[in-house]
Amino acid sequence: MSTSAGVEVQKRLEVLIRDFRTSDPPMPVAVLHAEDGADDDRVIDLVEELHRGQDAHGTRCAVAPAQQEGATEVRRAAALVRDLADPRRWDGQRSVYRRYAFPRLRLVQAIEDAVGELGADWPQPASTSAGRPDPALRLLDQLAKQRWRPKDTRRWNPGPAQLDMAHILPASLVAGLAALLARSHWSVALASGVGFLLLLLLLDNVLPGRAPIFLWLRRESRWFMTTTFLRAASRGRPTDVSLLRPIGSWKAIAARAYDVAEALQEGDDFQLQLYVLALFEDLRDNHRRWSWDLRGLKRHRPPMLFLPHVGVDNGGVELIKAVSDVRSRRSELDPLLIVAAVPGSELHRLQRTVIQEPGGTLWIWYQEWARNLRAGQSPSRELAELPWVLKVPLPSTRLGPLADGQLPCVRADSRPTTARVVWSVHALTMVLLLIAAGIWARADNLQDAYCSASVLTANRDTVRKPGPDERTECIGVATGDVRFATWLPNNGTSSAEDDTAWSVPWLEDRIASRNREVLAKYRDTYVTVIYAGPLSYDPDKGTSPVKGIEELAGVYLAQAVINDTYPVKLRVLVANGGVDLHHQQDMADTIAAYAADDPTVVGVVGTGRDLKSSEKTTETLQDAGLPVVSGTNSATHLPRKFANWFSLAAPDEWQAKQLGLLAAQLSEPGEKQHALVLARDTSKSDDLYTDEQAKYGQRMLKRQGFSTLRQRRYLLAGGKPELRVHTERICQSSQVPSVIYFAGRAEDIGPLMAQLGTEPGCAQRNISILTGDDLSKAKFTQGKDGVAPKVTLYHAALAELEKAASSTTFYKDAKEHLLDQEDAQPTHETGVFSSGQTALNHDATRALYWAATRGSDPQSRAATWVNLRTVKLSGMATGTIDFTGAPLYGDRSGHSVALKQVRSSADGTPRTRLICSRVAGDAKPLTPRECTINSPS
Repeated sequence: MSTSAGVEVQKRLEVLIRDFRTSDPPMPVAVLHAEDGADDDRVIDLVEELHRGQDAHGTRCAVAPAQQEGATEVRRAAALVRDLADPRRWDGQRSVYRRYAFPRLRLVQAIEDAVGELGADWPQPASTSAGRPDPALRLLDQLAKQRWRPKDTRRWNPGPAQLDMAHILPASLVAGLAALLARSHWSVALASGVGFLLLLLLLDNVLPGRAPIFLWLRRESRWFMTTTFLRAASRGRPTDVSLLRPIGSWKAIAARAYDVAEALQEGDDFQLQLYVLALFEDLRDNHRRWSWDLRGLKRHRPPMLFLPHVGVDNGGVELIKAVSDVRSRRSELDPLLIVAAVPGSELHRLQRTVIQEPGGTLWIWYQEWARNLRAGQSPSRELAELPWVLKVPLPSTRLGPLADGQLPCVRADSRPTTARVVWSVHALTMVLLLIAAGIWARADNLQDAYCSASVLTANRDTVRKPGPDERTECIGVATGDVRFATWLPNNGTSSAEDDTAWSVPWLEDRIASRNREVLAKYRDTYVTVIYAGPLSYDPDKGTSPVKGIEELAGVYLAQAVINDTYPVKLRVLVANGGVDLHHQQDMADTIAAYAADDPTVVGVVGTGRDLKSSEKTTETLQDAGLPVVSGTNSATHLPRKFANWFSLAAPDEWQAKQLGLLAAQLSEPGEKQHALVLARDTSKSDDLYTDEQAKYGQRMLKRQGFSTLRQRRYLLAGGKPELRVHTERICQSSQVPSVIYFAGRAEDIGPLMAQLGTEPGCAQRNISILTGDDLSKAKFTQGKDGVAPKVTLYHAALAELEKAASSTTFYKDAKEHLLDQEDAQPTHETGVFSSGQTALNHDATRALYWAATRGSDPQSRAATWVNLRTVKLSGMATGTIDFTGAPLYGDRSGHSVALKQVRSSADGTPRTRLICSRVAGDAKPLTPRECTINSPS
């Protein structure tokens, strides 16, 4: 500062700024005037110098011009305040944080502009009968044209009102959040978000007054409706706004706008005071400490308005009066600090202000002014009309240049606040980037981990697991919109050579349709059964979807029959354990987790392969309280270890004993005969069925007196068995076996027959092959799987279907629910039913349902587990399902079984003959007499 008076004033200003950093001191209107009228220009220079200094210190400053347009002094003062609504007027060289916003001031300005556009004759008498429009509607129409903004506003998005970003951005935020939180495919989320946005824009143009759809939620609207300054102008019209009543809120805003417009047209002190009030409220909001962006903690210097030229030409005196009047009427402090230079010719207009005695310092004057402020606002006090004005006389001796010629600088501490560092645009950008990266990483992890996932959520009932050839398998329980078919080759449709009439999507769609009907009509009278099976497959590795499809068809058939017949309905959920059930432990984990939240789940049907993970899988389901009824799993060890295990398939050990009846007939007394167990190598797989078959087959051959050779294990290459080396060594040795127990899978029998039929040492020998129930899947009756000319194949079948066919409605029901009407009536020999997998899983589902609905009421899963040991059902596809004699941790009797012989006919076509069998429920032991291997003919 170049003068001692300037130094003194600057010091006081910086003290106020220092106090403003931590508190809200009252801000006066500092009126500087010269004691000698000849020094008025020096006072003007002093105020301009203060402005330059504060601008350099980072204070947001505005300077009033010397002249202002307007018909009266009051209107010129109002125009001066109106110009302060431009945020650029407050920009400085070193202003911190972002620009000011003046939404309240702009709203008042928009209403005044609308009145000006309507003309001097507004408001005209409201006479709709005479065809003249209602003035209130005319005002709203004009405001709608202006988009409720000042007329001369130039924004970066000019164009139709429908494309106004002030309308679109709030609507986009709501629509974006709705789409973001929607757990659906991205296309569905995008479509829903765009649709919701279009709906909001439509409403934006049809609602009353055509106001912006979120106008009633804006901060300026809340102030506009709640300030007591305008309350008296309501004239009994509605003034309440509510979050739940948007239309009523719009009507209240429209009524208030009309009343204010009428008052603004008069152009009296109300107009000026309303502008000043809006300015104060906007500045107060711009320095609100605990706002969402902590802007008040970042703007630690109060805004300053400098009036170097106060006179009639710019309405400065009226502005000072209005500021004092408005501050006296309102209860809140505002941050605006005004410094004015008043010439001596205008002082008489401010004579009713608290006048300071000459000779005191500015600090003493401020302290006295602050003490008298409260009493000075009292209307009964004489000479107290302008209590907020601090009048500072400046003598000529203090307006001259400093003696030493230096320009001292006084500045309060300006260190950055914590809020500016921690809660800044840069910090926010960093946080947003981190959040975006976190959301992206989470979304990516969810997409990688679960079959159905959106940005923030996922369906955790199904998980993604690596499958063969880097493919991804969907494992778990299909709930919501998850369908396993979408994750399978060819959409889960088997190839023509698989010879099955169904597909995974066909069955999933029908089960889902039945489930929707159950949930819609029978919410309190249904039970849920989960089918757990191998729905995934890999055609490149030679695996087929037939097993899973046929098992699932049996479960669906049981559901269709039950829901058409019984009052308690059956809901079926489908669970996938991956290719050959290699992910069945993961499947069991998801089943247990889902069952923990759904008490209607009473048990599991399926798990039809005996794997090394079967014990852990069954233990997981047992811990979840879920009984398991398997149709095709022939494991011997599972019923001996787990009380929740029930199976319709004959155990491997018992099957091997029955095959021993045939092996006994193949041995020749007095001759040394060699036998061999040929099994698939399971060292790199989870297959336990093969090991069980090999173990029990070896025991059986020894028991029947054969000289057993060293067991041989063949490998798989690309899904195909490597049998050539083994057949060469077997057939070229001096101990060619007459009996081979084949502990392998049905898909490996064809290559074995081809090798035995061409290898010289075996091609001319009569060789018998014994094998387990996996050969039930082979379609010998259609000639699909060949048999070498000199080889006779004996295998156990999963079930006896022929004897049970006459006493069951299974095939009639299958014709109705599983086949087209033009198809012939199926029988037990029909290809899709001949393996018995459909029949066994149908019977398993019926047995589990029966235990879950004892007394025609839905039972808990614990009761279902107990009730299973009381189940005895006749007329099933495989006979009578009887669990009444099943011991805990032991082998039950009464399994369905069939022993079959397959030979090659003269023309090379394989012919299958049933040797002997038992339907389910018949515990009578098979005998050598009825199981003779010689044809009756």
